[in-house]
Amino acid sequence: MSLSAHAQVHRQFPAQALRGELTVLQPPDVLLNGQPARLAPGSRIRGTENLLQMSAALVGQKLVVHYTVDISGLLMDLWVLNEAELANKTWPRTPQEAASWQFDRAAQVWSKP
Repeated sequence: MSLSAHAQVHRQFPAQALRGELTVLQPPDVLLNGQPARLAPGSRIRGTENLLQMSAALVGQKLVVHYTVDISGLLMDLWVLNEAELANKTWPRTPQEAASWQFDRAAQVWSKP
């Protein structure tokens, strides 16, 4: 399978993953939705092909991501979204939205009440 074909596959994300816009500043410092945030020690950033990306290689780029946070609020797992995933417009951006919406894990879709 070519990388371009693989990039169109919709990956499986955990229910606690939120959508946001990430800008890597000077790792581990980043902006998440325009607000200062930090990458956790051991955080993982997966590119559109699901390969690990080094945060330093992403400095200055604005990326739409799904992300999880650890218990201290640091960014732990991040996935840079590919075209197929970006087409899935309904995805929670806040924990409050995730708590009030329904998630179909198998279909990877959220529905609002």
